[in-house]
Amino acid sequence: MTTLTRYGATSATDDVPVLYVVFKIGDAEYVLPTATVVQIESYVGATTVPGVPAFVAGIVQIRGRIVPLINLRTRFGLPPADATIDTRIVVGQVGERVVGLVVDSGREVLKISPGQLRPTPRLLEDDADGYVSAVAQLGPRLLLVMDFAKVIGEEQRDGG
Repeated sequence: MTTLTRYGATSATDDVPVLYVVFKIGDAEYVLPTATVVQIESYVGATTVPGVPAFVAGIVQIRGRIVPLINLRTRFGLPPADATIDTRIVVGQVGERVVGLVVDSGREVLKISPGQLRPTPRLLEDDADGYVSAVAQLGPRLLLVMDFAKVIGEEQRDGG
């Protein structure tokens, strides 16, 4: 029997792990399923665009494609930080929309089983603007499962 949950489809008999890309913003670790991530690039700056929201870092060219960048520190209300050698762009895709996320660091890929996903605590649901869809619990390590569509504003385009 297959069950559809807010985390995706799971089987009652299978606990099939899914690959996730891990990245840091401030002191927190976030994950996105590899099915959403197109690639990860080093961050060397962006071309600013006038009139965009403050969380839009600008645009960059990645493999011949112009990609808008969202600075997740700004998007999440964290203080700005200077880019370092570890700063990365996590390029993700929802439908035809490709957006880069500027993160403090990101180099790890993990397998996470559906059984390791926990519901988002109510306080996070209320105060995190829906950017976190679940929490992955790996021993003492807690990873926040990011809702990529919500972060980039795609749910508004779909009417949801």
